[in-house]
Amino acid sequence: MKASLMLVSLSMIFLLTSCSSFKAERVDGAKGDEKALEITDKWVLKDTETAVKDILDQIGKHKGFQRYLGETKKKPKLFIMEVQNETSEPYFPIADMNDELLNEFSASGEYTIIDNQGRDKILKEVKYQAEGMVDPAQMVQIGKQTGADIVILGAVRMNPEMRDGKTLKQYTVNMRMTNLKTSEEVLRVRSKSQKYSEQAKSGW
Repeated sequence: MKASLMLVSLSMIFLLTSCSSFKAERVDGAKGDEKALEITDKWVLKDTETAVKDILDQIGKHKGFQRYLGETKKKPKLFIMEVQNETSEPYFPIADMNDELLNEFSASGEYTIIDNQGRDKILKEVKYQAEGMVDPAQMVQIGKQTGADIVILGAVRMNPEMRDGKTLKQYTVNMRMTNLKTSEEVLRVRSKSQKYSEQAKSGW
């Protein structure tokens, strides 16, 4: 009997020790968002906001885009395609990515954005190819139908791997700008992010 009780006690101690290898902390607000970035391998809203901000910062500094603005000397009219989810995660929050991208481009005040009604109608007819690309003939048609100067295409990709007992996911958010008048690429930028779980091998 004593041996059985001792075995149960040792088992409970082992379980508690194992569970404690994954540390949880209750936090609120912005601090909670920052913690979510650190302790989960899932993509969260803060990741989306950070990636989109990085993308817009890169676009604003890109030499190819600055050259385009210098040549046209006007506020560019953008047609923003839907960013494609090319990860292996069917529930990746791609809708949040698309909403955040539209909101931030609009909030910058530096671009004219095609209105939602005209955009949604065309998006239903678009056929995407590999890497979020669209047939060049379709892009020309988009320019004619909307009067847009530039089309923006994007895709999110993820490469998973195990490292030191942790699940590591390497995400990239990839964007391209194409001049609809000339079909020339204006720029391409990429935002990188690594997500990992701090769970130890013997923990939960």
